[in-house]
Amino acid sequence: MSSSPNTAARTTKTTRGRQKNITVGTDEKRERILATAERLFFEQGYAKTTMDQIVGELGVTKPFVYYYFRNKQEIFETLSWRPTEACLTAMDFPDDDTRPADAKIADGIQRLIHSTISHYPSAFFGYREPQVYSAAYLRKQNKLAKHFYDQLCILLEQGKKEGTLDFNETRITALAACSLPGFMYTWYRPDGRLNQAQMVQELSRLSWRVLGLRDADSRPVSNLER
Repeated sequence: MSSSPNTAARTTKTTRGRQKNITVGTDEKRERILATAERLFFEQGYAKTTMDQIVGELGVTKPFVYYYFRNKQEIFETLSWRPTEACLTAMDFPDDDTRPADAKIADGIQRLIHSTISHYPSAFFGYREPQVYSAAYLRKQNKLAKHFYDQLCILLEQGKKEGTLDFNETRITALAACSLPGFMYTWYRPDGRLNQAQMVQELSRLSWRVLGLRDADSRPVSNLER
């Protein structure tokens, strides 16, 4: 009898180079470590959060955590990479997507904002403590950021030619629009007056205006909730 996809083990290589089997059970344990560390990093900051605290909060031994992660920095970078990847691939569209540039831009910006908010608080770690990251992590992040802005600028130029966007400086416009979700780390709280969907709607329209989207106020906002 073949194993169920939910219980079958898959083999992966850890950062230490050894092999281990990853199952639903080990995935859950790994996610438990990440969730605990995310809360501590957010509440105390990276420097004040120790592996001893993470282990203590989990109620486990250090080998339990070290089985999944080499050190505290790897946990921090793992937490940070998820929102980074989700946000900086927001302007990637399949080759058969024939929508005009303005529609793709509006969609991508909304996906960027939604990803930022839905990955709270780890989406803000990079803004709060950028000094923590390794050189390898920063190279990977910068490569993805360049890809994101290259894609956005191409779409902006297309939209301008099509007459659906009104702006002057392409790169500055792109950076300005995306700085809105970028600076959320200074003020956003999930228990604020606006819920997540309302915040996505409000910030999407503000970003669209910065981009010179001609129908920014009347364009519908998609429901990205899952």
